[in-house]
Amino acid sequence: MPTIIANLIICIARFLTSLTACAAAQTPKTPAELRFIILRTQHLGAHGMGYGESSLHELATRIQPDDVPALIELHSGHLRTGVVFALASQCEAAIEPTRQAAIQHKMPFFEAQEVMDLIAGFEACSADSKEKAAAMRSELSALSDADQAKAAAEAKEKAENDARIQRNGLKMTDPKQAASLTRQEREEVYHRSLRAIGLDENGPLTPQQRDLVDRMYRTMVLGEPSKPKPQ
Repeated sequence: MPTIIANLIICIARFLTSLTACAAAQTPKTPAELRFIILRTQHLGAHGMGYGESSLHELATRIQPDDVPALIELHSGHLRTGVVFALASQCEAAIEPTRQAAIQHKMPFFEAQEVMDLIAGFEACSADSKEKAAAMRSELSALSDADQAKAAAEAKEKAENDARIQRNGLKMTDPKQAASLTRQEREEVYHRSLRAIGLDENGPLTPQQRDLVDRMYRTMVLGEPSKPKPQ
């Protein structure tokens, strides 16, 4: 009887230990833990320490899909390449989060495409995951082109607006030309002038700065004549 009880206790202990280990494995790792794991999977190559196929295999066994959000937040500085490999090691679980990270500019599009390339070539990923990664790479390429076109259009519009406001600022030095400007155009020149001297009408101002801002508003926006300086 004592032997049966002892064996029963041992079985229960092993069962509880396995449950604890399982729960620990499913708990997302901290950024510090992930950073340590990523750095430890570098290997010496022809160009020094770096990441390769063996890194993918090691990362696949040491991190899990629940770690993907934290990996994306770690994507910066010297860890960038390591995070790319870490994400790729998670195969399909990393595809959509990586896409979202690129769209939200948490990761450059070209690095998100690198993740997809690695997944598509990683033997531990399923054929379905590889196919999805290849399709996502094409989508990311199109998204990148659209993002660059949007940025270029916005930059062009900003440059044109800046040039127009600058021209209107020059017009305000001539009373005749200043009279042709609309209230909105005057306000644009006023706000640009404030930014140029490092002031914000809605920000904290000293009494002297507030007086200056008020005088600029009256003369530039309302068109009131400036008061002569006291002799």
